[in-house]
Amino acid sequence: MRTIKIAFHGANAANFRQGFEALIDPQHQIVDLSDALDAPGERAHYASAEVIVGVALNRGLPTPRNVRLFHAPAAGTDAIDTALLPSGAVLCNCFGHEQAIAEYVMAALLQRHVPLAQADADLREQRWTWWAGRPSALRSELGTQTLGLLGFGHIAQAILARAKAFGMRATVANRSPVADERVAQAFTLEQLPAFMASADAIVVSLPLTAQTTGIVGAEALAAMRPGALILNVGRGPVIDEQALFDALAQRRIGGAVIDTWYRYPTPGQAECTPSSPGLDFASLPNLLMTPHMSGWTTGTVRRRQETIAENIRRWIDGAPLMNRV
Repeated sequence: MRTIKIAFHGANAANFRQGFEALIDPQHQIVDLSDALDAPGERAHYASAEVIVGVALNRGLPTPRNVRLFHAPAAGTDAIDTALLPSGAVLCNCFGHEQAIAEYVMAALLQRHVPLAQADADLREQRWTWWAGRPSALRSELGTQTLGLLGFGHIAQAILARAKAFGMRATVANRSPVADERVAQAFTLEQLPAFMASADAIVVSLPLTAQTTGIVGAEALAAMRPGALILNVGRGPVIDEQALFDALAQRRIGGAVIDTWYRYPTPGQAECTPSSPGLDFASLPNLLMTPHMSGWTTGTVRRRQETIAENIRRWIDGAPLMNRV
């Protein structure tokens, strides 16, 4: 087997670097590169690497003239300009986060029906708020609910499997036809308002494209059931920011759980509000905010490492690659 150079470019890729040597042939050269490529020799390493693991490729970076496999260590590849890849280079991505995101979604859904934290806080103050036998303590069950899945990729299918274990009914809206016996009703994206009205909770897992940006706008949100919940674990701008804020502030929907946002920290600003100026999502009591954490587990990192290593082996052997973009 010939020796190749593998470059892990940037802080994001570095998350998948530890222990990677154990997954590939030890003769390969692995180099660790900063985001800015401003240390001595880094730009030359980037330009000469045959495999690059990273989340970005733009005109501010050296031309990766030798790269034959560019591997994103995540599902999203929107920051990788494929026009800058040399002829014959292949772009692949990773999933492996669907199990973690599905657990996050189920936890978020369950907390509406099983108020463990509130019951604990009350009992510590000698308030028996949720004591069985009290009519006011009666609570709903997740299994009586209908779950709507906007998008039906890896994430939605993992969520569906867990939702069905709880006895939930499921509806789906997707670009391509859905033929799954576990789905009670399937809609096209052109039928979005009807889909939004079909469920007690809507989970958005669509990728961000020109077609999906803002697809969940004021009309779609207005079609939701008054007490329904919307969860976004896809990309923030798939839901129109202003429309979401207005629907929550005016209590036209039951609430939201938002894990993917509209603004993120940058190298020059480590902390920031996740929303646009003037839209104070943090003030909304019917919103649960989390910092894009739903897929970030030790299992996700391990599965993605294994995918990258397997694709490197396949590329060397001339075998078909997984997750070609």
